[in-house]
Amino acid sequence: QVQLVESGGGSVQPGGSLRLSCAASGSIFSTYPMGWYRQTPGKERELVAVMSSGVITNFLADVKGRFTIARDNAKNTVYLQMNSLKPEDTAVYYCYLRVRGTPYWGQGTQVTVSS
Repeated sequence: QVQLVESGGGSVQPGGSLRLSCAASGSIFSTYPMGWYRQTPGKERELVAVMSSGVITNFLADVKGRFTIARDNAKNTVYLQMNSLKPEDTAVYYCYLRVRGTPYWGQGTQVTVSS
């Protein structure tokens, strides 16, 4: 059974930075897509960034140039470095992993950007 454990959320002022981490249990191959989504109340969950086989396959246009995704396959861990945060980045961020077509989600971590 795959489990995803997230950490690193919190509150920050506009222009600040946060780093999210997500560690996956089990046998995770680098070919499995792994990354981050986010969701705000009343809206659908949206993809932020996903990596597979060392390549960033998807990246939300609104965060390009500010967010960076990285993956440590030896640790089964994916990171999201978020810089120059804006109030509109406020959301619950979910770690995502797809194993042989089955999606798995982390519990979610709140990121709040406010002055």
